[in-house]
Amino acid sequence: MSLIIKSILNADAEARYFRPGELAQIKGFNAGAASRLRLVQALTENRERIVKQSANQLFQKRPDIVSPGGNAYGQEMTATCLRDMDYYLRLITYSIVAGDSTPIQEIGVIGVREMYRSLGTPIEAVAESIRAMKYVATSMMSVEDRTEVDTYFDYLIGAMQ
Repeated sequence: MSLIIKSILNADAEARYFRPGELAQIKGFNAGAASRLRLVQALTENRERIVKQSANQLFQKRPDIVSPGGNAYGQEMTATCLRDMDYYLRLITYSIVAGDSTPIQEIGVIGVREMYRSLGTPIEAVAESIRAMKYVATSMMSVEDRTEVDTYFDYLIGAMQ
């Protein structure tokens, strides 16, 4: 849940106006908005490159996935894998905009391990694909930007383990 929504809900639950400390936090959050939006724009504009390069790294590291019997074997299954990677990158952009990991948690993580297990998809390979996306995405960024983005990639990777 974003800082702004949390602040509103807390104030409303107590039927009060914002406290000075809450307003200062919201001001700081808003001051970082331009930076967060710039990061999201960069990730969005480079999403195909990030997913493609990450998938190539994953498939080189885990050839069992694209071999006969693997979860990404064949054109259709490889496309499904790429679709899932794109989905997780999109969730990361949602969280960057929100300045909070709630979109990852509420939209993308609940039940995902059970779903992948039921499909026979090795969850460690999914986590590895996210690590690869983190590496590719952050290799295009400044150290400061990496720090912001790493938080969300690391959260998602942790949720997959």
